[in-house]
Amino acid sequence: MLKDSYTYSTQLNWKDGSLGVLRSDDFPELEVASPTDFPYGVPRTWTPEHLFVASVEICLMTTFTAIARNSKVSLSHYSSETTGKMEKMEDNRYMFTRIVIRPVVKVELEKDLERAERILFKAKKMCLISNSIKTEVVVEPEISLT
Repeated sequence: MLKDSYTYSTQLNWKDGSLGVLRSDDFPELEVASPTDFPYGVPRTWTPEHLFVASVEICLMTTFTAIARNSKVSLSHYSSETTGKMEKMEDNRYMFTRIVIRPVVKVELEKDLERAERILFKAKKMCLISNSIKTEVVVEPEISLT
């Protein structure tokens, strides 16, 4: 049974420049920094921008697969590519204005093709990350048989 509230904690330690190390309980450490698009960005290092986009993408996948499993959909594959568009606003602040998720879903049974699409859009509506942000989230699925 799910509870009414949950708490998630992280710890961040600065190393140098814009580089830091993100931790949480028994999770692997993750180096984070500014993106190379900005001053002092660090190449090949996870950025808040990448993690923001990834959190929306991951939430859609986990919500979709949970609903599909509970609905007994014959899911055999899920992958996605996601793009987040960040723009400078009139007040000179940056903001993610749009995130487009392109999931590729494969099912084993033809009867599950339409169900998988319905469940995918239900998952988009139920995704707690998407529901917690102002950014427009668009899903452009490709659903087929295995």
